[in-house]
Amino acid sequence: MTKPVTEQLHQDAIGLDARPLTEVAELLARSQADAAAAPLSSLPNLCAGAKAMAQSIRSGGVLRYLAAGSSGLMAASDALELGGTFSIPARQIRIHMAGGLPSGVEMPGDVEDATDGLARDLTDLSAKDTLITVSASGTTPYTTAAARIARDRGATVIGIANNGGTELLQLSDHPILLSTPPELISGSTRMGAGTAQKIALNMLSTLMAMELGHIQDGMMINLRADNDKLRARANGIVCQLTGVSSAQATKALTAAEGNLKCAALLAVGAGSLDAAQAMLSNTDDHLRPALERMKQNQETINLGDIK
Repeated sequence: MTKPVTEQLHQDAIGLDARPLTEVAELLARSQADAAAAPLSSLPNLCAGAKAMAQSIRSGGVLRYLAAGSSGLMAASDALELGGTFSIPARQIRIHMAGGLPSGVEMPGDVEDATDGLARDLTDLSAKDTLITVSASGTTPYTTAAARIARDRGATVIGIANNGGTELLQLSDHPILLSTPPELISGSTRMGAGTAQKIALNMLSTLMAMELGHIQDGMMINLRADNDKLRARANGIVCQLTGVSSAQATKALTAAEGNLKCAALLAVGAGSLDAAQAMLSNTDDHLRPALERMKQNQETINLGDIK
């Protein structure tokens, strides 16, 4: 029986331990670079998955990141960034990791097969939710059992795996195959497979944010500015988008209670926070069309002043 790709021996593995450390380091770097290209073959499903995630957020559903082991760490790292980067409410994000998120320096290795508590952990999973589940092998019982539960509840399932034709991908509405080469250290999927998983997860959440209107001109226009660095960044973004001074941007951000999109509209003359919020409501929370409508309205007013 053919071994899964993630368990096969890398072509450069024989004699690896007898090579100079610099050669091993180069091989490690090159194997990571090869793995990083894996998401390019799954772009349509990544985009479809991102749209499903955006719909869950719009409808009041929950994004549920679920995995075991190093895949769980990759999933958790993406989930934990969504609040600060894009202001996704904490109530709409869940992290389900086999055995729980580690609080010490060791991860339990025997929990990926444990599915007894999944039904309890997913009690409130609903049809509005999206389950993002990750497994290098594509056969981890914790992830496949969760995918079945999600399908039974009518939730959307995004499955990320590094082996094709596996159960997790077959159970998924949006299967994302990351065909990474065998690991230089056989079976150590925290390496190449983990790198590809992190990239795919980052792509999903970033594409989701694009769908939600939280990115404009490569800037995070829905960030949560809760420290000095991010407050300065928010100020700079308002200046960049509107052309106002830093002092004017600060005034607008204060009036908008920190909401960057509303601040941009206030900076160019929205009049009030309620008016800015109404404009965004009419554009599905996308700032660009709201700014363009304001510009068009101002041009119409200016033309009306011409005698």
